[in-house]
Formats: sequence, C-alpha cells, structure tokens
Amino acid sequence: MPIKFSLIGGAGFRAQYFLRIAEALPDRFEVSGMVVRNASKAEEMERRWGAAVYPGLEELLAKEKPDFVVVSVNGAAGAEYMLKLAREGIPVLMETPPAADLAGLLELNEQIGRIEGAKVQVAEQYQYHPMQEARLRLIRSGRLGRITEATVSISHLYHGASLIRKMLGVGFEEARIRAMRFETEWVNGPTRGGPPADDKLIPTERELAWIDFGDRLGIYDFTSNQHRSWIRSNHISVRGQRGEIFDNRVLIQQDAVQMQLELKRVNRGELENAEGYFLQGIIGGEQWLYTNPFVPARLYDDEIAIASCLQQMSDYINGGPELYNLAEASQDQYLGLLIQRAILTGETVIASRQGWAMTEG
Repeated sequence: MPIKFSLIGGAGFRAQYFLRIAEALPDRFEVSGMVVRNASKAEEMERRWGAAVYPGLEELLAKEKPDFVVVSVNGAAGAEYMLKLAREGIPVLMETPPAADLAGLLELNEQIGRIEGAKVQVAEQYQYHPMQEARLRLIRSGRLGRITEATVSISHLYHGASLIRKMLGVGFEEARIRAMRFETEWVNGPTRGGPPADDKLIPTERELAWIDFGDRLGIYDFTSNQHRSWIRSNHISVRGQRGEIFDNRVLIQQDAVQMQLELKRVNRGELENAEGYFLQGIIGGEQWLYTNPFVPARLYDDEIAIASCLQQMSDYINGGPELYNLAEASQDQYLGLLIQRAILTGETVIASRQGWAMTEG
C-alpha cells in the first residue's frame, strides 16, 4: 500500500515537489487531498494533479484519512496548522523553517511540548541529498578520524547550519559566531521562475560566518542565489584527524600510507545502457556509499531528498527513528538568525543553549 499524505499549501513552489514525487512514484506515495485556499488555483491544481482539493483543513479532514499531513505554507500559518493537527493526534511533516524568530521558536516548542503524543517532524532535505548521504556515511565510518572542521557553501542560513552540524556531529552546544557580508556584482542567472530573461550584471551579497563550537569549527559561506547559478559552484569540505573530504575528492592517511578516493556518481541510461535514466548511487573507491532507494524513478537530487523525508516520516510514525525533529529545526534556524545578527552588528555573538535543547540531552 502506498504512503498516504495530505498536503496543505498545494499551490506553493515547495509543495510542488511533493506532488511531483507522488506522481513519479505512485506505488510509494499517494496524495490524500490538499488544501488550496485560492479558488482559481484550486481548480487548476485539481485538474493538473488529479487529487481532491479542499478550501480548508476541516473540509479535508472530514473526507480524507492520511497517514500524515505535510504543511507547506509560510510564516505563522504553518505553526497554526501544526498545532491544530497535533492536537487532533495527526502526525505532521512541516516545511522549514518552523518559525521566523527566536520568540516564535520558543513558543512553538513550548506549545508542542504540552501536547501529549504529538508527532511532529520537519522536512529539512539537504542531509538526504545523495552526495551528502555518501559524505555522511564516510564520516560515520570513522575513516577520517575525529571531525574538527566543516566548510559548507551549498545553501542559505538554516540549511547551511544543518549541514554544518551534521558534518561536525554537533548537537545543541554553545557557539561563538563571527560573520561578514561582501557586496559585489555578477551576471544574473536562473531563479525559481526559470532561466534569466536577459544577460546583465546585478548586485549580489556573499555572506561568511565562522561558528566556533570550542573544539570544532563550522564555516558558512553562501552567495545569494548561488545554488541556482550557472557560474558559481557549490562547495563542501570536511576535515578530520586522519583525512578530509574536499567536494568529491577524499584523502585519507591510514597506517602511514596515503589513500585517495573519488566520490563518483553512477547513472543508468548513459551510452548503451537501456535501463532508463536515473541515479543508481555513489561509489567511493570500491564501496557503494549511497544507493538510490527510488530507482527507476527519474528524480533529481532535491526530489530524491524530499522523497526520503516522506519515506522516513512514514517509518517514524510506524515506530522508526525521527528524521529531523522540531528541536533540531529550531536550533538550525536559531544559528541562521545569529549569523544574520553577527553580519549586521559586526560583533561576535553567542549561541546559548535554548529551551528546546533541554529535552534533547
């Protein structure tokens, strides 16, 4: 039986990911109705995706019996839906970030904490990108030794903070943050709306932050719209006591001998291969570090990662481990907010232990 999820905010940009995934993997996922408040968009969405559309949550719950509900709306509305669903005993997978500021994060965690048995997770997908999964498996193998530094130049603020903490193995430790912003120009590139309409220079901002956890260092580096640019590369490096990952290159010193590996993507459907076109997985040396669980669906990496969130949410509500809980999401949003504060003030700011961390040990 496919995993049944309902979707709130079905007409939004992020919500379209969940719909495309369900369409590509009908044996794995089924959209059990969606909430779209705009009447004209609702008709269009129902025609396009073939799923029932409702004007509000109450109407949806009166007709649908989902395994869980995906909340993909912005701002305070997302928190309101989360709380309503949690009080009804319905599991929730919420989009990032869970709240806009520190006060909102604290209030939301407090309210969820008062709801007995609430099952709430957050759809932070970057840790589930195929290459990140491969890197994390290598890190957890211990071959790099104890990890001391991670540089992440992939996505903005809370996404970047999430990857930094994952790579370093950091939880809710206090940290000192210094940051700066550098303004320049570059040629405009693709946006959410598609390729650039013309070729011109536009202002851009590069933000850098140093997050000092005492015995581990995270370096955040992101330029506005970098992840969609045709002329700027994403970058990640992870340094341990016995080796490092530098993008797709791995260097390890083992028994006084240097070893070099490459993280290599393996695709089907290239040259004479007729299996269909999809990512099979990622190899490091002689070892498969990642195998795509959604073959042969033709999904790109971000869709694979979000499909992993859906699958793991289903596993979680059936007794499996959490995928990324509200406390984790709050911590990464908090670090992102402090990076912005450090940029604006030019001062070193302190990330202190917050209330949501107290129940996480």
